[in-house]
Amino acid sequence: MAKKPPARIGILLSGTGSTFKNLLDHIESGDLAAEIVIVLSDREGAKGLDYARDRGIPVAVVSRKAYRGLERYSHAMEEALRPYAPDWVLNCGFLTIYQVPSDLVGRVLNVHPSLLPAFGGKGCYGHRVHEMVIDKQVRYSGCTVHFATDDVDEGPIIDQMVVEVLEGDTPDTLAERVQAAERELYPRVVKDVIQGKVRMEGGRTVRS
Repeated sequence: MAKKPPARIGILLSGTGSTFKNLLDHIESGDLAAEIVIVLSDREGAKGLDYARDRGIPVAVVSRKAYRGLERYSHAMEEALRPYAPDWVLNCGFLTIYQVPSDLVGRVLNVHPSLLPAFGGKGCYGHRVHEMVIDKQVRYSGCTVHFATDDVDEGPIIDQMVVEVLEGDTPDTLAERVQAAERELYPRVVKDVIQGKVRMEGGRTVRS
C-alpha cells in the first residue's frame, strides 16, 4: 500500500507566529504527518512571516485595508490560498474576519484563548480576552479548538483545556498559562483531524 502523503496545511497569522512555530516543531519532530505549504498574513509586518521566510516556506499578505467589504477580502484570501491547494487551513492568531471558502468548509480550524462560548465573538481576541476574564473574576479559563465558520468563534467545538485563574493573576500571567495549554491542545487536535478521527458534519463535531 502506498504511503499516504503528508497533509498540506495553510497557516493564517497576524503576529509573531508562536502558534505556527509550535505546530512546525511538531511537524519537524515527526509527530504531525503534515507540511506547511503557505503562511498568509493580513499585515506585511507580521513577524511570523519572517520566520516562515527563514524556513523557506512560501508567504503571502492579503491586507484587509486593501479591500472594501468582507466578500472582496474573502475572495482575495481564497485566491491567495488556491495555488497552494491546502488540505487544511489553521488560524494561528489571525485577527481579520473572513468567509470560509466553500471547498474548505469543515477544514478550517481555530484556537481561541477562552472556554467558548464564554468570552468569544467579535472584539474578543488575544490579550483582550484575558483582561475580560480577570475583570469578571471567573475561576476558570482555558482554550478551545473549534471548526471555523463564518460566524466568529461559533463553529463546532472539537476540544478544550481548562486553566485555573489563580489569586493575584494578571492578564499577562494568565495568558502565559493559557498559551501553554494552547501549545499542547492545538497540535493534538490537528493530528486527530488529519487522521480522520474528528470531522465536521451537519454543523456538528463527529468523532470516529
